[in-house]
Amino acid sequence: MPVERLRLHGGDWARYFAPVAVCGYLAMICVALIVTSLFLHNTGQTLAVSAAAAFGLMLTGAMGAGMLGMQLRELRYLSVSTQADAQQNFEQVLGLVQQLDWHTVVQEPGRRLEIRTADSMLQQGERVVVQFRGRQVLVACICDPGVGFSLVGRRRCQQHRQRVQDAVVSASP
Repeated sequence: MPVERLRLHGGDWARYFAPVAVCGYLAMICVALIVTSLFLHNTGQTLAVSAAAAFGLMLTGAMGAGMLGMQLRELRYLSVSTQADAQQNFEQVLGLVQQLDWHTVVQEPGRRLEIRTADSMLQQGERVVVQFRGRQVLVACICDPGVGFSLVGRRRCQQHRQRVQDAVVSASP
């Protein structure tokens, strides 16, 4: 069964994956240093520059791959099966949105809800997308693409997904 992911478009996609692109850029600089070091006349300098660049290549490659894996995982929808129909689930999630003072960005009754969580002084909100398909609710939450990658934001996203899941499961008859 294929994994369904939240799709980002245009600038949001570019901003969301920018940290991975920066790691790729740094890895390319490390490769360029290794190639350039081959033209040095001093063997000691060649080895030193090559070793430092190889370490940088491994570090930036691992960091970029780790970040990419986490970001792709965050884009996956959490599937929640309920006893209620799509409209009832929609109303439950809408009630949660109003209770938590989140901001509705897109509202398609009985089909889809895109929400932005409340910001605070020191942190940006997250983006929560909920799709309703019969008795199934799909929930995805990511850090705001304008902010970029955040470990704290990832933890809050887990909490938001859990809140939505609890809201639709507790409402089921």
